[in-house]
Amino acid sequence: MEMLPLQARTQELWSERNPGLDTSAMQVVALVKRITVLLDRAVEPVYDGAALTTAEVELLVPLRHAESPVTAARLADRLGMSRAGVSKTLGKLEKRGLITRTVNPADRRAAPITLTPEGKDVIDTVFPRELEAHTQLLAGLGTDRQRVVDALTLLAETMDSRLGQATTPTPPKKP
Repeated sequence: MEMLPLQARTQELWSERNPGLDTSAMQVVALVKRITVLLDRAVEPVYDGAALTTAEVELLVPLRHAESPVTAARLADRLGMSRAGVSKTLGKLEKRGLITRTVNPADRRAAPITLTPEGKDVIDTVFPRELEAHTQLLAGLGTDRQRVVDALTLLAETMDSRLGQATTPTPPKKP
């Protein structure tokens, strides 16, 4: 997968106008953005008329099999999302009865979050459909799948280390 012609031309123009500027990162960033758009496009049909948005599913998936209640701050950190965005989305989910937040008298910001039975039913319906859309989209990788996972893991770990963070879990290697 190469850069799209417009992206390649943009990189070329920046290099011409500013020869000292290292434009090599543009290729990686353009591909990551393109992949993100393609993933979003693949799941659009899943969310057309669904009871949840992609952002809500992203929050509910880790809650679905959590062995103990999770706080909003911990959820935001684990997912690499803003705490404000997580709090806003959790508020919507709570109003719809999909999660509960128990007030922690010691620290109001550390309210444990759990899925309600309705929340479990909804995520159990929507997430498998999203996963199937991703599976279909990536089916063409075949035997190259592990190579792609390794390359993406390297990318994530490199970016984490450059930012001084090590929050991205390394996926287990498949045989």
